[in-house]
Amino acid sequence: MKLFSALALCAAMMISAQAAEKYKIKLASTYESNVPVLGDAPKKFKELVEKMSDGRIEVRADYPSKHKAAFALLDMVKSAQYDAAFTASYFYKGKDAKLMLFTTVPFGMNKAEQDAWYTYGGGKELAQKVFSEYGIVTFHGGNFGMQMGGWFKKEIKSTDDLKGLKLRMTGLGGEIMAKLGVNINTIPIGELYMAMEMNTIDAVEWVCPAIDINFGFQKVAKFYYTGWQEPASENEFYINKKLWDKLPADLQAIVETATKAVAADVYESAVYQNSLVLDKIKSEHPDVKIASFPPEIIAALRKATDEILDELSAKDATFKEILDSQKAFMKKARVWTQISENSYINSTQRDRR
Repeated sequence: MKLFSALALCAAMMISAQAAEKYKIKLASTYESNVPVLGDAPKKFKELVEKMSDGRIEVRADYPSKHKAAFALLDMVKSAQYDAAFTASYFYKGKDAKLMLFTTVPFGMNKAEQDAWYTYGGGKELAQKVFSEYGIVTFHGGNFGMQMGGWFKKEIKSTDDLKGLKLRMTGLGGEIMAKLGVNINTIPIGELYMAMEMNTIDAVEWVCPAIDINFGFQKVAKFYYTGWQEPASENEFYINKKLWDKLPADLQAIVETATKAVAADVYESAVYQNSLVLDKIKSEHPDVKIASFPPEIIAALRKATDEILDELSAKDATFKEILDSQKAFMKKARVWTQISENSYINSTQRDRR
């Protein structure tokens, strides 16, 4: 009886000590704190985690102005230079092409379809398989949904209009455009407006109305094209697995819950802000034309996309496994999207002006 009591006392003391132990998470963000919507995400993560953990977890959020490495966060978390990061995996395509598949794929799934695939269609397990190689645990951090196709100074009527065009566009979208004869430029973010104004470039693809308006593109480009290249732009929280494994189960649950809350807020805020800002652009800049690329161009872009994805699949079996999984689910999900969301909008909208 005495032995049992002693063991019980030791167990209680261990639980109490574990509950009293405090943890620090040093988080780096790809996005500066003043970037609409995305700049607030690390702050909200910090607030939620510290409040729900009752101070057992302390979060420090650093921005590019401090860590000076906005697009090196994968390696920073892998090496434990930072415990966590708020970023998007397609920024690390140059290091590992398959990482971009967890952000978005040109002509791929929309936000709802991608979420369903990730949560229930095997996407999360594939992500764990890939990121375990880097010693990282990942959680969704917020999707911006469909992104715009860019600001252009002149109307694009055919593939001939793309040949020789100077376009600022990064990532896979830029590679695809290059196959159509576009001259891809990677001018720094802070120089984009001046580059457009001085005719250094003819067009720029950035994000969406809520973020684009702050650059003033609507003043120097009068054609704002709808997107094809990023139908579901997912951001993620990276967490160093060694730190993650040290956290008690209840704190792991708190961190995961916080990421889900932030992810939901990012998407809802993006929809709200994009709606307001697009209305502002249309009312204050009536000379800006919202346009879609002609079928000829979309077909050429799709063909180029398929060629590049096939090449990458041939080089990496895991890349192919992920892409095939996405395509298989999308084939089924898109039927539902078309007869539900698309049909509702197309059959009930009274005035599209």
